[in-house]
Amino acid sequence: MLTDVQHGIKQVKYSREALAAKKERERAKLTEYQSLTAAVLARVSSDCDGTTTPSLYEPALAQRKERSWTSESFDLTTKLLHVNPEFYTVWNYRRNILLNGLFPERTPTQINDLLSDDLSLTTAFLKQHPKVYWIWNHRQWCLQQVPDGPSEADPNGWRQSYWNKELYVVEKMLDADPRNFHAWTYRRYVLAQMPIKRTEQSELAYTKRKIEANFSNFSAWHQRSKVLTSLWASGKLDKAKSSQEEFDLVQNAMYTDPNDQSVWIYHRWLIGPGDDRDILEREIVSIQELLDEQPDSKWCMESLVFYKRLLLNRYGDVMPSEGKRDLGNECLDLLSKLQDIDPDRRQRYADLAHDALHVQ
Repeated sequence: MLTDVQHGIKQVKYSREALAAKKERERAKLTEYQSLTAAVLARVSSDCDGTTTPSLYEPALAQRKERSWTSESFDLTTKLLHVNPEFYTVWNYRRNILLNGLFPERTPTQINDLLSDDLSLTTAFLKQHPKVYWIWNHRQWCLQQVPDGPSEADPNGWRQSYWNKELYVVEKMLDADPRNFHAWTYRRYVLAQMPIKRTEQSELAYTKRKIEANFSNFSAWHQRSKVLTSLWASGKLDKAKSSQEEFDLVQNAMYTDPNDQSVWIYHRWLIGPGDDRDILEREIVSIQELLDEQPDSKWCMESLVFYKRLLLNRYGDVMPSEGKRDLGNECLDLLSKLQDIDPDRRQRYADLAHDALHVQ
């Protein structure tokens, strides 16, 4: 076996004998995996949650005569999931084993221990496969099965301990990959289910830290919008004052990276349907100032077209004819420039220009 470095990447060159040995090892692994899969599927009940199974293993399916919810079957699923954690049929079967075979024979403490082991298993899997739905789904299912305990005096003790640990685990994963939407979705679930809730103000602080660390973190912006919507609806936060603080935050992000789509989408959410004309006109002026500094910024141009058209649609009836005509011509000019700097969407801009002419 020889090694070489090309473009900073180590290239491995195998001799003919070494390559043949490597292929043989891979063939042996594949054979072992197929044998293990057939053994597990032979134990799966034919009515296992209505899931489908690859036709490759139909002979194994034909041999299934009765349910097998034993510890041996459980161990086989563990072994198979270590090889392929995306095998959702096996996750479904594993849950059936726990519910119908193992839980009924165990005390609440023993059930809690089993669930703790499965949570540890999924933690290990997520380190290597952080975006596999079935691992996140099983983790969520485990938390839903936690029994009361550890005592009658403290029936939520186990649950609260798990929820606190879950929040720590998912936030560590977001430290590793701040834009993992699976982790963000799971984190919202954890926050909603915790027996002792985290305050929405603390969640605002968390999202702000994530955003300031990386302005392109769309998931953090999205989570922030959900928290603010809840706070405004409940009257716990002054909308006018906090909205202005959000405009300041997003403007800082715009000037830092005017080509970041996440920032502009959040800005549109803040503007909403354009109910406040003063804010709408103020933001148009602010974006124009940024465009003057960044004359080729696609998102500046797109946003100016969007907001100027919004201004015309909402307030055109009370505008002088000259003002309306000027806004329309400005949109046409911007759309013409966009066709040049963003040719992949040329037809879209042409259609928007046609609509603008029709409105005029």
